[in-house]
Parts: sequence; C-alpha cells; structure tokens
Amino acid sequence: MKRKEKEGSRASSLRIIPLGGLEQIGMNITAFEYEDSIIVVDCGLSFPADDMLGIDLVIPDVTYLKEHLDKVKGFVITHGHEDHIGALPYVLKEINVPIYATRLTMGIIENKLREHELMKVTKRKVVKFGQSINLGQFRVEYIKTNHSIVDAAALAIYSPAGTVVHTGDFKVDYTPVFGDAIDLGRFAEIGRKGVLALMCDSTNAERPGFTLSERTVGKTIDTIFQEHKDTRIIIATFASNVDRVQQIINSAYRFGRKVVVEGRSMVSIIETASALECLNIPENTLIDIEQLKNYPDEQTVIITTGSQGESMAALSRMANSTHRKISIKPNDTIIFSSNPIPGNEKAVTNVINELLMKGADVIFQDVHVSGHACQEEIKLIYTLTRPKYAIPVHGEYKHLKAQAKLAAELGIPKERIFIVSSGDVLELSEEKAGVTGRVAVGEVLVDGLGVGDVGNVVLRDRQHLAEDGIMIVVMALDSYSGQLASGPEIVSRGFVYVRESDELMAEARELVSAQVLRCLDRNVTDWGKIKATIKDSLSEFVWKKTKRRPMILPIIMDVKD
Repeated sequence: MKRKEKEGSRASSLRIIPLGGLEQIGMNITAFEYEDSIIVVDCGLSFPADDMLGIDLVIPDVTYLKEHLDKVKGFVITHGHEDHIGALPYVLKEINVPIYATRLTMGIIENKLREHELMKVTKRKVVKFGQSINLGQFRVEYIKTNHSIVDAAALAIYSPAGTVVHTGDFKVDYTPVFGDAIDLGRFAEIGRKGVLALMCDSTNAERPGFTLSERTVGKTIDTIFQEHKDTRIIIATFASNVDRVQQIINSAYRFGRKVVVEGRSMVSIIETASALECLNIPENTLIDIEQLKNYPDEQTVIITTGSQGESMAALSRMANSTHRKISIKPNDTIIFSSNPIPGNEKAVTNVINELLMKGADVIFQDVHVSGHACQEEIKLIYTLTRPKYAIPVHGEYKHLKAQAKLAAELGIPKERIFIVSSGDVLELSEEKAGVTGRVAVGEVLVDGLGVGDVGNVVLRDRQHLAEDGIMIVVMALDSYSGQLASGPEIVSRGFVYVRESDELMAEARELVSAQVLRCLDRNVTDWGKIKATIKDSLSEFVWKKTKRRPMILPIIMDVKD
C-alpha cells in the first residue's frame, strides 16, 4: 500500500480508541483513526449486571463515531459472537456504514439485520481469508484463526503509520473440527515486514500452557454416549459453538441416535451454518421436536440452549417444568458442555439442582475446552509478529495485566506496553507512543424496544423499588376553598403486608393528614411544597417505625366545585 503522505513530511500518528471492551468481558468495539479515515473493529454488546434491573442488553456509547461520521469507513468484524456483533443492529441505525465479515459471521449478522429490518439499507461484503479491503487510509487483511466459532479472523490493519495486528478472540488449534488450522505462517510473514503494535486476546492470559483442541471434546462426548446407551441424552452448549454442535451430531450419528435442536438461537445458528456448509448434518439425523415421541428415549439426543442457567432458555424451562414439549424424566443424562461465565455460577448451580431433583444424571465436568489462547499460544503470536508495542485487549484488568507481564518476559520494554481503558486515545508512530487524551464512552441500556431511555436515575429508582418498595399517598384538594376534599389514602407495594400492618398504615394516614392540614392552615398553596412536606415527614416516620426507606410518591388531585 502506498503511503498517503506529502513528500518530505512525516506520517501522522495512528490513533487507537477503544470505545468498549477493556477491563470487562464483552462490548468489544475499537476505532482506528488516521487523518480523515476511521475504521471500527467489532461492535459487541454485554449482558446486564445483577443491579441493572429489567435491562435486556448493554451496548456501547458511540457518540465519538457520530461526531466524526464523515470519517467512518466501515465496521470490520472478527467473528460472530454476541460480544463482538450484538450491538450492530442498534448502532447501524445511527451510523449506517458498510460491514465487512467472513462467511458465517456475516450470515449471523444478517439474521440480526432481518429482525431489525435493516437488510435493505445496510451494505455488506463477505471477505475471504487472505483477502484485503481498502477503507480510506487503511488496508485490512483477514487472517485465519481458530476459536469456538467457525470463520474467526485476526486482522492485519495497515496504515501509513505502520501495521497493527489484532488477533480477535483466538486459540491455536492444529486439529480444528471444521476448516484449516490458524495461519501461523501469515503471522510470521507480517512479523518479518514489521509490526508496529499487537493487540492480543487476553482472556486466558493467566492460564499456563496451551488450550486443548476442540477435537478432545468429541472424544469425551463419544465416551459419554458409550456409557449411557440406555438413556436419553440432553446436551446444553453455546448456540454459537458450531464445532461443538458438529461433534455432538457426529457422536449421535455414530451411535444411531436422532437429534432434536431446541432453543431459538440454537435453531437459527444451525440453520445458517448448514446453509453455508459450515456444518455437516448426515441425512435423516435431525428430527423435529414433534417427532420425539415416535422414538425410544435411548435413540434420541436433544441439543439445547441454557448452559449458562439463563431463566428463559430451553434447559431452564425443562428443569422447572415450564417447557411445553419436553419434560425431564428420571435417568435422563444431561450434559453441560460449557463452563459458567463469571457471575453465572449460581444460576447454573440452581438449574443443576433442579435437574438432579427430577432424577436426571447431570454431567458438567470435562465436556468443554476454551476458545481462547493460553500463555504459550499468546507467546507464540508475540514471537511470530515481533511487535514494537504491545496493547493487551479482550479481558478484565487482571487479564490485561497478565498479558502485559508475558510481553515484558518476551523482551518488550515496559514503556512500550500499554494497558489502556475504554475511552483512552492511544497515539502510535514509529517515533513515539502514548495516551494523549480521552473521548466520551459509556453504556447505553436496552430495555425492550427502548434504547438509551433508561439511565442511571431510572435504574436507581428500580433498585430503590426492589429493595424497599413504594408508598403512594393519594388525596384531593379543592383549589377554590383550599380545603382537603378527600383522603389521604395510602397504598403500598413491596413495603409491608398491609393486612398485618393496619396500625402502622393508620398512623401514617393520620400523620400525612395532619401535615397537609398544617400546610393549608398556613395558606401554603404550592403543591410542590405540600408534596415535599408529605415525603419528608412520612419518610422519617417510616424509618423510625421499620428502619426501611420505601419510595414515597404523593399524588394530589384537583377538585373544583
């Protein structure tokens, strides 16, 4: 690629701006800016924390991209996991630029675009491994890697300031279930030409050694099928782990079992992967859930969502007997083919306990391998690319710190290792590098159809309601006479059980009535002041009596003669 700089002038710096995904798992999105061009790597979501009551999804704040929309050339996507593509349908409504992705990744993205009716207005281009795309001042090359989903890619991002290699989520799997092994040769070639910076996956940077091949899980699944020939088998895994699904189908076919796929996301991804020939399903192996009753239990396998204990996922509904078509039977063999994501351990344990109480045999150990590189694989990528600067990405702070330590052990000077935060502006050139500023970043909350209309104030109210309940005080005032026409009546929810608290509620009514009459006697006609008086006095009274602080909501109605 020709350097787009004026003769005799030095190249500008490359600006790398993470808009999310650092110091957390999820919501990965990074802007690369050089002069008049911005490209965006990934556009993911994260799932709500426990205190985000009622929130469905969390997406990144892309204010910076909106403010520089004329510079944004496109989204380049590394792979099809939710934490890398899930925010696209929401962000594209404000930043309508082309999307570039590999075959299966694009197939999964298109499913989302159809749901949001964005197919006709979104430009898309499927990129092959080894292919490059030109986007303004940038050229981006897609490099084959391995991960827990097919068609994962690393990116070589060429700019006039130098080359940045972004691994995406990856591991080194020499015997992948589908497709080729990671293209280590290409990493080495790019390294020989000179790499300005390496942005490497840090998720497993604390784990020594190598990540096991996905094929090892296939052998474990075969062994379980061999040992449980007389039971129905139900396997829960991530919908996006197409290689895992392939191995389950292979084992089912080998042992003469029919396969039912259950769970909306699982059905969707399997249909997409099959259509794109990323999944090979032998003829007459898949059956519809309605046909399950036509086969003996020992001749069936159910592949389902719910390996993380999600309350609405298929396995959770089976466990609590709310699934309309599948009931757990004694002696069913249920396999959790995943590890709990940090924070989901309690939900997973609850589902396992419910399944065990129904008499099922639950297997949840040694039926999973990670899709992320351990220390020796991370070292290998550093050794092949030989970057000038190291920028650990994808992980919580402790993961980023662990990778920084590895980079230092490999000889990269500490002043060239950058642990940045979301919003930092990291400027890089051959001569120097450093954080030179910050941009606005944050979380945008999605609740149903509302995007960004639930903020900290609403969340705080929800938390307040969840912890202490609400008291609603209703009364009517005659605006002409300035007299109390009716009430006050007090209604409570989530505060106390009213039938057993008659005395407390009666005292509260008397207190409020006295406060309102005192205000009226003093000719206070400002309803705001009356409401404030009610809230203050009632809040103090309730705290003394119960040591609780419910939300207090006074409602005054105007009555005219």
